[in-house]
Amino acid sequence: MHVYFRRLTRAWLPALCGVLFITSASAAPRPPNVILIISDDQGWRDLHCLGREEIITPNLDRLAREGVRATSFYVTWPACTPSRGSVLTGRYPQRNGLYDMVRNDMVNFGHRYSPAEYAVSPEMTLGLDPREVTLGDALKSAGYTTGCVGKWDMGQARRYLPLQRGFDFFYGHGNNGIDYYTHERYGVPSLFRGNQRTEEDKGTYITDVFRREALRFVRASKDKQFFLYLPFNAPHGASSFLPDSDKKAGEKKAGVGVQVPEKYLKLYPHRDPKNGVTRYLAAVTCMDEAIGELLDMLRELGLERDTLIMFMSDNGGSGNGGNAPLKGGKGSLWEGGLRVPFLARWPGRLPANTVTDEFLTSLELFPTLLAATGAKPPTDVKFDGFDMTPVLQGKVRSPRTEMFWERRVDRAARLGNWKWVESTLGGGLFDLATDLGEKNDLSKQKPDVAAQIKARFSEWKKEMDATEPRGPFRDF
Repeated sequence: MHVYFRRLTRAWLPALCGVLFITSASAAPRPPNVILIISDDQGWRDLHCLGREEIITPNLDRLAREGVRATSFYVTWPACTPSRGSVLTGRYPQRNGLYDMVRNDMVNFGHRYSPAEYAVSPEMTLGLDPREVTLGDALKSAGYTTGCVGKWDMGQARRYLPLQRGFDFFYGHGNNGIDYYTHERYGVPSLFRGNQRTEEDKGTYITDVFRREALRFVRASKDKQFFLYLPFNAPHGASSFLPDSDKKAGEKKAGVGVQVPEKYLKLYPHRDPKNGVTRYLAAVTCMDEAIGELLDMLRELGLERDTLIMFMSDNGGSGNGGNAPLKGGKGSLWEGGLRVPFLARWPGRLPANTVTDEFLTSLELFPTLLAATGAKPPTDVKFDGFDMTPVLQGKVRSPRTEMFWERRVDRAARLGNWKWVESTLGGGLFDLATDLGEKNDLSKQKPDVAAQIKARFSEWKKEMDATEPRGPFRDF
């Protein structure tokens, strides 16, 4: 009997070990689905849970309640194109070459581009250097189904569009902004499905279009591992002119501002519906509702615990956005232009209802998502961030001690709690630990600190200048 038992054990042991291996493997954490959501020109405190009590954002508040909210989170540039380029590459704009806006500035003077003019304009000929590795490239290589719905803003020539940059699906616009209903940019049709321009949804409010396409992508991808990049254009002002009949004598063509369906304006009955701030608040609420439907679908499909969601704004609020007590806003290197709301939810992996004031930036997103998904880092790529998961989990302090910004002739840096600014809008040295509003210039009292930060900025600038030149703005 004893000999028989030993023989039986020898015969079944390999199979038994195989079963145990399979059981162990199946119990291992599944790499998450990823949804990365970006809003456009949303101020640092423009969520109800962040203190702006008048704004209606129950779904983003829910995301904050069920995850981590970061209060010292920065972007790399105070406006959309370079900021979003850093999100997609994990690199400073000065390193990836996209360190200014890809924009036709003649619209500032009321000029309408003809189709022939637009075809050879900067918005059609410039974009993120094709040599740059995007998040889409990295996660697609790891086996993810990848989709981009919304504001791409990385160039519109075919070589720059998402289907050539690691994404399997794209529905959105490639430029800075569009009219919310016509989907034109100052008269030029600008919506793409894949690589082809489309006017199939003309007349439908664009946030509703992006909502529908995001839901479709998630439902179609529910049995796969997926990455959805969902960069909204809301609550940015519409890229369209007021009719000439509404223009005052001698006035240049003016923009129409933020557009939003009336039903969302009615949610703010005590505010003037024609007021720009009212329309801004309502546009955020509409976007919040779309995000809520996405959260509900994840729960319906049983994917809630298997999905890492991140939300941020691409830069500080514009004239409508609420940045107080921060100084400045979009376009400036003050805190109000660079510090943005950030939320992350990953049930079971990130703590719920948690706030961190650790020093973090959008440069951390790429390395964090590589680590979370198990995607292999691309070779020969210098990243400027790190995996911030342990920081969001509250296990370690942020290893980030410095950050640098450059916008044309404006420069700024943060080292520890010290912030130095030298810009056309003013400058100085500020202690953010006691002066978040950058009101008290300490450069005369602390000249040694100012000199140290300036010297470190010069070293960073030399490093950026020494990197391999990348288009569209570097001399390559």
